[in-house]
Amino acid sequence: MVKIRLRRVGRKKLPVYRIVIADSQSPRDGRFIELIGQYNPRLPDNGLKVDAARANYWLDVGAQPTDTVRSLLRRAGVLKARHETRVASKRSAGAVAVKETNAE
Repeated sequence: MVKIRLRRVGRKKLPVYRIVIADSQSPRDGRFIELIGQYNPRLPDNGLKVDAARANYWLDVGAQPTDTVRSLLRRAGVLKARHETRVASKRSAGAVAVKETNAE
């Protein structure tokens, strides 16, 4: 199973985390497939950088984010944008279906 999780880097008492795609059985700071972002908890607001396109790709193919990464993706706006896109596509598909039934 593929996970989206944090990988700790940085010095002692100065953590910086990388948001990575990794196999669920690899160690926390071990091998990973792809780096999609970075999180620095010691910076107030600008400590979070996420590549939204790659995060959406990995979520589409079934990667499961950990609870912490899910909250970070929510804070970055990735999950909200993803939800709005999916709702909009369902609405447009429903509108097309209604037009087709009215045309017949």
